[in-house]
Amino acid sequence: MRSILSALFFCFCLVFSSSSQETKRVYQFDIKEEIAAPVWRTTKLAMEEAHDLEVDVIFIHMNTYGGAVDAADSIRTKILQSTIPVMILIDNNAASAGALISLACDSIFMRPGSTIGAATVVNQTGEQVPDKYQSYMRKKMRATAEENGRDPDIAEAMVDPDKEVEGVSEKGKVVTLTVSEAIALGFCDGEYRTMEEALHHAGIDDYTVIKQRLSATDSIIGWLINPAISSLLILVIFGGIYFELQSPGLGFP
Repeated sequence: MRSILSALFFCFCLVFSSSSQETKRVYQFDIKEEIAAPVWRTTKLAMEEAHDLEVDVIFIHMNTYGGAVDAADSIRTKILQSTIPVMILIDNNAASAGALISLACDSIFMRPGSTIGAATVVNQTGEQVPDKYQSYMRKKMRATAEENGRDPDIAEAMVDPDKEVEGVSEKGKVVTLTVSEAIALGFCDGEYRTMEEALHHAGIDDYTVIKQRLSATDSIIGWLINPAISSLLILVIFGGIYFELQSPGLGFP
């Protein structure tokens, strides 16, 4: 009789433990291009879909050299406002605007050989823009780091070469961190090669992945709002107006 009760108790514990470990749902999307209007739009769509689906984790796979500050700030704000934990895996690069976006995430993971930082604002020729813009980026980086419990002085030094942080940066040099440096300074939660390894570190082993799938319409819109394509279309419009003025009447222009 006692052995039967023990067996029943064991079965009850097994069923209870299996039912208590629910399968997590992970929403995954990529940021692997220049930060600009198309990336902001796809990120916005991804974040909204993830919240509509009420997933447990949002996971971003990043590899970018940066881009437009306004698009990066919009993405940063969207991530900070998320009620769902956001994790990011940096695959090689999280430079400039990519660093700002990364700091907005709850957890940062990096592949071996990756770097994060160098967020000084530059123009299209690579020259530093006036301090008005640097000041804005400095404080955005600082505020984002403060929000997620990371060292705000180091975040600010990623923008400002005059910012000195003892043991981290010298005056005249902008901070860029390797994986080991980022881990030691609290800017990285671990060195991992894959999303599976990063999720395991976070204690998530039983999960299903929902990947962002853009419709044909969304892809076309993303292509059209690309800065290079937009500029080209504007040139075509002005060219059409010019030729129409030169040869008024009904025609191709």
